[in-house]
Amino acid sequence: MKEFQNKNTSKRGKKSKVTIGKAFKTIIWPKRNLVFIGLILIILNRLAGLVLPWKSKTLLDDVVPSKDTNQLYELLIIVGTAILIQATTSFLLTRILSVQAQFLISELRAQVQKKVLSLPISFFDNTKSGSLVSRIMSDVEGVRNLIGTGLVQMIGGIFTAIVSVVLLIDINLWMTLFVLAPVGLFGFVALKAFKYIRPIFRVRGKINAEVKGRLTETLAGVRVIKGFNAEEQENKIFEKGVDKLFQNVKKSLTATALMTSSSTFLLAGIASTGIMGIGGYYMMEGSLTTGQFLSFTMYLAFMIAPIVQMSNIGSQLTEALAGLDRTEELMNMDPEEDPENRTVQLGHINGDIVFDNVSFSYEEDKEVLHGINFKAPSGTVTALVGSSGSGKSTIAGLAATFLNPKSGNITIDGQDISKVNLSSYRRNLGVVLQDEFLFEGTIKENILFPRPNATNDQLIRAVKAAYVHEFTDRFDNGLDTLIGERGVKLSGGQRQRIAIARAILADPKIIILDEATSNLDTESEALIQKSLAELMKGRTTFVIAHRLSTIKKADQILVIESGNIAERGTHDELIATKGRYFDLYTYQARI
Repeated sequence: MKEFQNKNTSKRGKKSKVTIGKAFKTIIWPKRNLVFIGLILIILNRLAGLVLPWKSKTLLDDVVPSKDTNQLYELLIIVGTAILIQATTSFLLTRILSVQAQFLISELRAQVQKKVLSLPISFFDNTKSGSLVSRIMSDVEGVRNLIGTGLVQMIGGIFTAIVSVVLLIDINLWMTLFVLAPVGLFGFVALKAFKYIRPIFRVRGKINAEVKGRLTETLAGVRVIKGFNAEEQENKIFEKGVDKLFQNVKKSLTATALMTSSSTFLLAGIASTGIMGIGGYYMMEGSLTTGQFLSFTMYLAFMIAPIVQMSNIGSQLTEALAGLDRTEELMNMDPEEDPENRTVQLGHINGDIVFDNVSFSYEEDKEVLHGINFKAPSGTVTALVGSSGSGKSTIAGLAATFLNPKSGNITIDGQDISKVNLSSYRRNLGVVLQDEFLFEGTIKENILFPRPNATNDQLIRAVKAAYVHEFTDRFDNGLDTLIGERGVKLSGGQRQRIAIARAILADPKIIILDEATSNLDTESEALIQKSLAELMKGRTTFVIAHRLSTIKKADQILVIESGNIAERGTHDELIATKGRYFDLYTYQARI
């Protein structure tokens, strides 16, 4: 998988098939020592299994006719020892390989999750979170069949079948040749079925991700669903998704059923019936003993059983490779960080940010920003105002390095931000969003999120600066109060104050406030304005605000309209010009 991760190609990921050879090189070969041990164990297991048919012939042809009890005891000891070896090797196979397979799955999940978090914001804007959960948790599951007992049992099955064929030939060549004909035909059917099944499994992974994605959205938006009495609508959408999944499964079951019925007809039916007739004929003419016939039928079972088992394992391996196809596609995507070009490491920064003729588009030939020019000196507040969709959040996203300009340059302390290591930049960044995200857990855990090792004094200072204590003091558990998923047990204003406390604790040099006071009542807003004023001191701040009364003291106000800076200046300067800002401000003042 590390090889997959290093082969970054296109933005959306290179689509390619993971072959057994590639899987062997990247997944199995690094674990070759364990796989080798597994092969030894499976060979011992299968050789021990062949002891019973071997000694059955001795029992019927030698021991019983001679009535030799000593030889009978020896035979029982040998058979009992073989059975013990079978049981022991089976346990060790499961203990060593199955546990190792689960460990590898956990490693791969961690790698895929790490890769996902390295991708740019634009990827998440176009991908459902439930779909990503499916790709991280489900697509790598099939690895257990590559490094676990699946592949080893397949190889062990091939070994057992080959040894059984040699032993069958030793007993009777013509009976063996008769058996191999239906076996070869079954192999042809199985190969055709696997070729048909693999694309089905790949599509199934995609459908699974879509269904899980919709289900995740449904559960997250349950209040909206109930509020609009839309339960039936969501039920129909989900039913349509699971039916689509069912139709896909039905296709694969058809191919699997074909293999099962083929094995029943060709191997259990034609082969067994033919051997009964041919074996009966040879026994009647005296060229085949009863013991030889019993051994032949038992060896035949040892040859056929792994072939049938291999067809089942083959289906599992096909599903595993289909899942790895999707995983490789994800691992091939270009990460947000570009170590070859982003080589500048930032230490202490002043926070001077300059936009120089910056243009941006989310889609080709559809620019949303056109030649944006402005300076945000260190320690100043730049407010972005304008109608919805004018480009305010896009400018903030560019300043946060969540987006990259189509043309033009953005600099931080004179350094081209496109050359700056993202991690070193974001260590100096704090963001408070309009719909702030809180993690399930306690209030304290959410505030400590950017600095888990902060001291209690630092925590308390942040709590008081954001006036979080104003409501936590009324809770029985204070800062240790559980807030539920996304903070559903808190009001909008309480969630916002926790988010601001989190930003204060992070102590960033650059702050982006996206409608940070929009969810606050008048009393809470007055408290937060004081804490924000303290937070913004000496820091470069970008404020997106629809409530214009909150930005009167901004050092500069940029009025954004249709992706252009229509006006710029201080509050007083813009009011004096009686332009677009004046209209917006006076309109809000009247309502």
